Amino acid sequence: MAVSTLAHKGQSPCVLVNTANLTQEQWLAWRRRGIGGSDVAAILGISPFRTARDVYYDKLNIAPAEPDEGNWVALEMGHLLEDLVAKIFSRKTGFPIFQIKKMFRHARYPFMLADVDYFITLPDGETAILEIKTTNYNARDHWFRDGKDIVPAYYATQGRHYMAVMDLNRVFFCCLYGNNEDEVIIRELKRDADYEAEMIFLERDFWENHVQAKCPPPYVEEGDLIIASAGRYGGPADIQAPAIVLNEEMTDTLMRYLQLAEEKKQSDTISRTREAELQRLKALLIARMGPSCAAQCRKDGVSYTVTYNPVRKAGIDKDGLTRLKLQYPDVYDKFVTVSESRRFHVKSTPIEAA
Repeated sequence: MAVSTLAHKGQSPCVLVNTANLTQEQWLAWRRRGIGGSDVAAILGISPFRTARDVYYDKLNIAPAEPDEGNWVALEMGHLLEDLVAKIFSRKTGFPIFQIKKMFRHARYPFMLADVDYFITLPDGETAILEIKTTNYNARDHWFRDGKDIVPAYYATQGRHYMAVMDLNRVFFCCLYGNNEDEVIIRELKRDADYEAEMIFLERDFWENHVQAKCPPPYVEEGDLIIASAGRYGGPADIQAPAIVLNEEMTDTLMRYLQLAEEKKQSDTISRTREAELQRLKALLIARMGPSCAAQCRKDGVSYTVTYNPVRKAGIDKDGLTRLKLQYPDVYDKFVTVSESRRFHVKSTPIEAA
């Protein structure tokens, strides 16, 4: 099908590159030229997997936004099952599907890119988008809320981004969560002009004011995502690094952290909202410290020292343990590895009057 037939409103997407023969590295390089559908949730601060700063570092080719050491099997399974899930969708709906192995660019906003899994030919001749997903049996509940069918928000943003780039009005999702054709979830989203306008505004702000300006976006995500991101880009702990002096904003962050920590200490329970805020404040302080193991500030006559020291211990990781048992059962030391964690602590000291 010709590219021009995909659009309805005179905003036909531009072809950025033919992807049929690209290597993975080449494909990633082209993708760094703009914002792809899987980037949007992180940019909007609603991704459960990565932060906007992860995307920022990826676009500048400083570090990949999707490290796959821990979930490479799930990612590989998703790729391997893509054609199968698409076939299941077509069998269940009766809709013909096809692929266009090209990366597209928005006609008006060149920073918006789309590499669509499949396209659908609907009975009325309209073209729609098909996005393929895979998950495990327990995670299928993410596609329901209060007994109603939904598309998880982090996937919905991807579909809406693709509709905007391709100038198409409908996107379907087909998610396989089991090992037979009846264990799939099929959802549809229709285009929403108001949502799309806000999304484009935020994408443009990210691209122009952060990526192009080389200015990292602030951390606005949950604590665990911030700590993981800071760990990837801040580098390992450096006990020789000088202590960080916290500015006024970060000092206020520390004061709020200490307030909530005291509330938690004095009470047997703490609300989930307060607990999430406590962890996020801690994460912001950790991110500010980077590889340094200490930070300092003064407030209302009190000196505060924050420490985030490495805790190292010798051990054998799971893969090493497996190899040890299978290959060298009598050579323990050959497979000993050193892991590292860091301990977060705040100390306050009254300042003596001069």
